[in-house]
Amino acid sequence: MGRECRTPRAWWSQATRERTAMCWRCDHPDRPVQDYLDELYATMPKRGWAVQYVESERRPFAYTVGLTRCDLPELLITGVSPQRAVGLLNAVAFQAVNRGAFTAGARMTLPAGSRVELVEVEHPDAHLKFATAFFGNQMSALQVVWADERGRWPWAPDFDDGRGSQPGMGVRAVCN
Repeated sequence: MGRECRTPRAWWSQATRERTAMCWRCDHPDRPVQDYLDELYATMPKRGWAVQYVESERRPFAYTVGLTRCDLPELLITGVSPQRAVGLLNAVAFQAVNRGAFTAGARMTLPAGSRVELVEVEHPDAHLKFATAFFGNQMSALQVVWADERGRWPWAPDFDDGRGSQPGMGVRAVCN
């Protein structure tokens, strides 16, 4: 109880719906990164992808690893808790796997009522470290941009009543 991560800006935490995992590096200080890659790869067959959470005080984000194997873009989300990231990424990934690929500019309302828009990530290799480790330059990514509780998008001046932050990793395909 009360454990604290010794590497708070690490990119090793794998988010789960049940809890936020302690940083993998803190839990396994003597193991090489390849062991983590092996564990991450082993989780992919369960759904077809895994969700990787990146801890950061300035810009936390999460992304999928494995959708590339289905000829789909990986997904990325910023500015949400690990639990919300898992829920939103899994919902969009599930729809993509079952209904076909989405394109930049697509908007949808997810089963839990969240509204999202997909934005092409300009440099996925700069942000999706482990997806890049598995798939190299063959990978593309879409950012799952979420609307606030009142339906406002982050490009609106009153988004989240001025409190929220949702960094963009690309340029919108549509302007409306």
